[in-house]
Amino acid sequence: MDKRQFDVTALGELLIDFTENGTSSQGNPLMEANPGGAPCNVLAMLKKLGRQTAFIGKVGDDMFGRQLRDAVCEAGIDTRNLVMDKDAHTTLAFVHTYPDGDRDFSFYRDPGADMLLTKAEIQEDLVRNSRIFHFGTLSSTHEGVREATRHAIDVAKEAGCIISFDPNLRPPLWKTMDDARREIEYGLSKCDVLKISDNEVEFLFDTTDYDKGAALLEEKYHIPLILITLGKDGSRAYYKGRKVEAAPFLQENTIETTGAGDTFCASALNFVLEYGLDSLTDEQLSKLLTFANAAASLITTRKGALRVMPTREEVEAFMAAAR
Repeated sequence: MDKRQFDVTALGELLIDFTENGTSSQGNPLMEANPGGAPCNVLAMLKKLGRQTAFIGKVGDDMFGRQLRDAVCEAGIDTRNLVMDKDAHTTLAFVHTYPDGDRDFSFYRDPGADMLLTKAEIQEDLVRNSRIFHFGTLSSTHEGVREATRHAIDVAKEAGCIISFDPNLRPPLWKTMDDARREIEYGLSKCDVLKISDNEVEFLFDTTDYDKGAALLEEKYHIPLILITLGKDGSRAYYKGRKVEAAPFLQENTIETTGAGDTFCASALNFVLEYGLDSLTDEQLSKLLTFANAAASLITTRKGALRVMPTREEVEAFMAAAR
C-alpha cells in the first residue's frame, strides 16, 4: 500500500463559506467568500504536512465553482475528479459566528452541485491508488450522491484502503434527523478511523458520558481507532480497550471555529499514515492528540480554513511556546 500515488483521497462537499468580516458604513454585515467544505479542509492540512492528496466532488461551472477549483489547485490537492456542472450552482453556506467562536450555518443547496455527483463520475482508479479514503455524511443527504459515496467506499474497501469517517453532522441539510442517524450509522459500519465530536456522540446515544458513547461504538462497530473531540475540553482516543486524553490549547484570540475539526482530523490521519493502526502505544496516541489539538487551536485564530492551514513547523512552535 505504501507505493500508492495518493496518501489520502476524500469525497464530499466543496462549497463557499460566507463568513462575517465586519460591517459596512451602513451597518450591514460584510461577508467574505471563503473556500470551504470539510473534506478539502482535511486534504489542505494534510498537504501542509507533506502528504499527497486528491479530491472527488462536484461544483457548479460558475464564478464560485471556478474560485473553488482554483483554491483547491492552489492548495496542491489533485483535482482530476473534481466535476464542473454546467447546469447546477455551487453550494453556498452562510456562517454566523457567535462571540465565543461557535457557529450557526444557513445553506443554499437544494439543489447544489455537490448533491449531484453520480456513481458513474467516480474515478475508481483514483480511489484504488490511495492509502486512506476519507468521507463524511454531507455526501449522503440525497439519493444520487449517496449512491456515489457508497460505491466509492466499496471500491476503497476492496482495494484495502484505510477508511476514515467524520460524520460532520449539519442538521439543516437533512430532511429528517432519522435520515441523518441512518447515514451516520452506515459510515460507522464501514470505517477504520472515526473522528467524531462531542455533540455527535450526544446525538447518537443521548449521553454526555463520552466514555460510554465510545464503548457503545466499539461494541457495535468494532472501529479500531475512535477519536472524540471535546472542544474546549480537549480530545480523547479510544484504541483496543484503552483511553488516552489530551488537554486543549486554549487561547484568547480565537476568531471562529470553522475548520478546527477538519484540522484535527487531518493531523490524526497524518499520524496514522506514519504509524499505521496495528500497534499504537499510549505515548503515540498522546502525541497524536496533542499535535491535533494544537493544530486545531491555531486554525481558530484565522478566518476561513482551506487557504490558511498551519504548517508542521507552525504547530510545533506553537506547542513549544505553550509548554
